[in-house]
Amino acid sequence: MRRKIPSLQALICFESAARHASYTYAAQELFLTQSAVSRQIQQLEEYLGTALFTRTRHGVELNHAGQQYLKSITPHLKGLEQSTLDVITHQGRGGTLKLGVVPTFATRWLLPKLQSFNRLYPEITVHLETSTRPFLFQEQIFDAAIYAGTPQQVEQWPGTHSHFLMHEDVVAVCAPDLIQQYFPDAQKINDYSYDLSAEQLVQLPLLQQTTRPNIWEDWFKLHQIQHPNPFQGQRHELFSMLAVVASHGIGMALIPQMLIEKELKRQELVLVSSKTLERKRGYYLVHSSQESSPLIEKFVDWIQQEIQGSLPSESELSPMNRQ
Repeated sequence: MRRKIPSLQALICFESAARHASYTYAAQELFLTQSAVSRQIQQLEEYLGTALFTRTRHGVELNHAGQQYLKSITPHLKGLEQSTLDVITHQGRGGTLKLGVVPTFATRWLLPKLQSFNRLYPEITVHLETSTRPFLFQEQIFDAAIYAGTPQQVEQWPGTHSHFLMHEDVVAVCAPDLIQQYFPDAQKINDYSYDLSAEQLVQLPLLQQTTRPNIWEDWFKLHQIQHPNPFQGQRHELFSMLAVVASHGIGMALIPQMLIEKELKRQELVLVSSKTLERKRGYYLVHSSQESSPLIEKFVDWIQQEIQGSLPSESELSPMNRQ
């Protein structure tokens, strides 16, 4: 059965002309004549049965149909290009693993450890793309994704299979200067830990994460602390952004401890309380239930071993015990 797919040359000409809003610039980029580009796009429009561009005084611009078509085909053109480069690179050996990852986990935890995966499996290339939202495998070209959420969220992710990686231990932190500003007589438990009282905690300004707007409310309720407004304070999307803002003394933030080990060791941030957030959320590697591969299996085995090697013992999990 003949597939309903136009010629690749026509699609490439369309994508280039759409980016440049010009047939002329597309021709220069593709080393074609302007008339050749125009002819390819005309054939594409005839194939689709609809116009994709409208002419302007300065060139062309996409109409509504063209905008929708460009949005739909661009990921697939990029995927074709990347798949071709992967085959050229690997020459049938190993392969490429395309991972979607939550941003701060990628930069703070995964990327520093990937060198050991590369040493173990030099024939496998890992490509990362970040997002704070659940990855849709039917819309985006990923082999697997590392996602932070609750077990219920992962179970309700249709058409997927998940591997539990680790729990998320969230701690309250701020810059040491902020504690000295509010409570100059406060005494440290160790180099990077305080244990402020409930009365002291509610006086510190808060920092909020936009993707988890109820995190402070949950934390205060869990520890039976009455806060006048747990939703106050600056809002930032990523834990990495919260870490930077908190280290500059702007406020107190709730951040997974594994993502701020460097700041704690450098004493740019300090733990303000022995109280943590219950382990309601965790990190999972998720992939389509219809697809698995030796590459995914190798990555799962590797990352679980890395996690086991980096997790603290149970006695070390409490900030009070970190002497």
